[in-house]
Amino acid sequence: MVCHDAEVELEETLLPGVGVRYELTTRAGQVIGIVVQREGGAEIVAYDRRDPDRALGVFRLNPEEADAIAEVLGAPRLTQRFADLSREVPGLQSARFPIRPGSPFADRLLGDTRARTLTGCSIVAIVRDADVVPSPTPADVLRAGDVLVAIGSGRGLEQLDRRLSGEDEAPPA
Repeated sequence: MVCHDAEVELEETLLPGVGVRYELTTRAGQVIGIVVQREGGAEIVAYDRRDPDRALGVFRLNPEEADAIAEVLGAPRLTQRFADLSREVPGLQSARFPIRPGSPFADRLLGDTRARTLTGCSIVAIVRDADVVPSPTPADVLRAGDVLVAIGSGRGLEQLDRRLSGEDEAPPA
């Protein structure tokens, strides 16, 4: 499968029993390969421009390291886009909310948060490990470790933070 995002072409290959391999060529011509393993780890490889079968270097990441890299590259970039939007629209802000272990919404549907109804905030993405779920639906299940990206008023985001952490009313049974 080949994905095109603006000027970036990302090739995705399923590796049965291993995970998924992604390959992209930078604008400067550098080929980079990333294998996201089923167990959560990853390998990042830079290939020699003259010999695409020769790796210049390989970085092996355990699941925690891969999560940290995904967090650095994924959620902040998404949040920055919404922060840019909030500067353009007075009164609109963005924030990220982790679903911590023990949250009343872990393993529940996004709709159970009633975020929009009770706080006026919209959850615009769920960041899960290396994946981003843009425009999630009320039927998406939240997991401990997910990070929700929301937009709304400052007051609404504060209310949403309290609700997601369990400080406000508990979700319906």
